Amino acid sequence: MKFTLIVSGSGGQGVMSIGMSLAGSAVEGGKHATFMPLYGPEQRGGSAKCTVIVSDDEVISPLPKQSDGLIVMNESSFKKFTPELRPGGVLVRNINRTTSALKRTDISVVDVPADDMAHELGSDKIANIILIGAMLGYSGMLDPDVFMKSLEHKFASKGQEVIELNRKALDAGLAAGRAARGE
Repeated sequence: MKFTLIVSGSGGQGVMSIGMSLAGSAVEGGKHATFMPLYGPEQRGGSAKCTVIVSDDEVISPLPKQSDGLIVMNESSFKKFTPELRPGGVLVRNINRTTSALKRTDISVVDVPADDMAHELGSDKIANIILIGAMLGYSGMLDPDVFMKSLEHKFASKGQEVIELNRKALDAGLAAGRAARGE
């Protein structure tokens, strides 16, 4: 299996962090992976995008023409990167920050109120974890337990409370993704 994912949003929303974590956890789980960041010319608040490829086989090119999955965290990313999603691909979008109507009918869509969910869980910083959870729950691109282990390593120095918060965020996202798939 090979799955190409674009994660996009504004600087400061955790786009690069989640992309690096996803690629790193895939490698830790025995898969091949690439991570390719793309920053806008601005700093915090500017456009941010990364491409992550997870594959059972060696990845030849880190820059695909189209992706299998797309996570959009805000309106500008929704408008800018939706055309890069292949027909039949899956779009996970934060509907708290995307308001435009979707014009494509050839893709699957998982609408997640990630900001609201993160706030309810106790931290606005975990919306990105909810969104990646929704993608994992819908697509099956990577074992969620492998990804959670990566988060445990990443946040070990911040304590068990932060790890549990991220676990809850991942679980909430997984549930949203699986529900959208009909499970």
